[in-house]
Amino acid sequence: MSDGSWWKRGVIYQVYPRSFQDSNDDGIGDLEGVRRRLDYFVWLGVDAIWLSPIFVSPMADFGYDVADYQAVDPIFGSLADFDRLLAQAHARGLRVVLDFVPNHTSIEHEWFRESRACRDNPKRDWYIWRDPAPDGGPPNNWLSNFGGPGWTRDSLTGQYYYHAFLPQQPDLNWRNPLVREAMFDVLRFWLDRGVDGFRVDVLWHLIKDEWFRDNPPNLGYDAHQAEIQRHLQVHSADQPEVHEVVAQMRGVIDAYPERVLIGEIYLPIERLVAYYGRDLSGAHLPFNFQLIQTAWNAHEIAALIRDYEEALPDGGWPNWVLGNHDQPRIGARVGKRQARVAAMLLLTLRGTPTLYYGDEICLCKVDVPPEQVQDPWEKNEPGRGLGRDPERTPMQWDASAFAGFSARAPWLPLDPDHERCNVARLSEDQGSILTLYRRLLVARRAHAGLCLGDYAQLAVAEPDVIAYERARGADRLIVVLNLGREPREVHLPQTDDRRSVMLSTFLDREGEPVGRSVSLRADEGVILRYC
Repeated sequence: MSDGSWWKRGVIYQVYPRSFQDSNDDGIGDLEGVRRRLDYFVWLGVDAIWLSPIFVSPMADFGYDVADYQAVDPIFGSLADFDRLLAQAHARGLRVVLDFVPNHTSIEHEWFRESRACRDNPKRDWYIWRDPAPDGGPPNNWLSNFGGPGWTRDSLTGQYYYHAFLPQQPDLNWRNPLVREAMFDVLRFWLDRGVDGFRVDVLWHLIKDEWFRDNPPNLGYDAHQAEIQRHLQVHSADQPEVHEVVAQMRGVIDAYPERVLIGEIYLPIERLVAYYGRDLSGAHLPFNFQLIQTAWNAHEIAALIRDYEEALPDGGWPNWVLGNHDQPRIGARVGKRQARVAAMLLLTLRGTPTLYYGDEICLCKVDVPPEQVQDPWEKNEPGRGLGRDPERTPMQWDASAFAGFSARAPWLPLDPDHERCNVARLSEDQGSILTLYRRLLVARRAHAGLCLGDYAQLAVAEPDVIAYERARGADRLIVVLNLGREPREVHLPQTDDRRSVMLSTFLDREGEPVGRSVSLRADEGVILRYC
């Protein structure tokens, strides 16, 4: 299949390097570990791997606080290790996407050290500094996404610096053209090495309100929510000028053929789609997290798909995500049986899917004892269930003591069920969820209708059911998903063509003929093909 850019045809797989494969037995995953698992990605059937941050970092937020954008942190290896990984990935036909963190640096970055040295330092305006309020407190009411104020007073100069996340993560001033060019040079550094694109962290945060106005109160705030929800983030993110920055970033990417720009954007659909940019000059793929945030029922998901498809700009390519390193795993949210239905949904919708490592074996929530908590957000706001450690636990490769991840106890605990929930065991089980993922990925690659085809939602009267057709030329398929716990008989559009089951989430109905209706068991999805 030659039509369409690779990022339209392909499937992206997110690797959280700390938790994927440890090669030197320090309990932390690394680049050499990822390299050793390249054949797994090929076997699974994905097209690209996205690596969460690997840059030099003091690890206050596990790599999302960067101290040097042009070097690999020794925890993960070296630039030579990265180059070897990249070359061997490309030799296997795999693309490699890096996680770019442009909104903020580490407090230990040389730029910030210069910026805080004195008020007239040439790099002072590279970060966001403000005088105290008249009462000596923070300049405004902006909060940190990880709890507490978004401003920290620096005793050396008496001013406050802004940090949308930890105090150890000061925000860069993207209104400064020197900052933009320095960060674009970072992109060029990695593009020149051959990376295939970037996922850009918190893209919608890059520009802040020019007048630093207070954010208005959130009248619907619940004390059980994260503290950041106390205010509506009207002035601290998603400013109109951000789209100029995104277009400039896209211009850097476009100077290199067949590269992709992906943006992390947690916004409602109508604001999310603006990040495609005027005349599609923005991000190729503004990440669509709606499946993570929407209630798991047929009515709301069907409405979500319709609304998203209708909101896309002309020529905008959709994308879908079920999970990532910041969100509870899909298996934990919907249960193991519905996790199979979710896999079929993700891999049959129109657009580019992104898989999160471990979802293919239905790795669910792993309880992390208080004394083993690593996540700074959980430490800052304990007891609210905001911690991200449960979705970052090590990949489970086999039934050995440390699940084949390491020869020693890893940085986060393993699932107690890892002796059964692991790649080695599930790869031999022809009815496992891992086998289902492989079969779905084979189907996407084999059928133009699934990979690049049009999407048409089908009207069904049965509750808990979503049905849609994917078609490209003569390649037509119907997907029918039961999101409920009761069997359903689903009536299909009438046709003179014969239809049969191509794939069931239970992996046991291939070739079964289908007439004017299809019977679905509880928690079952099917793909039907025309014979």
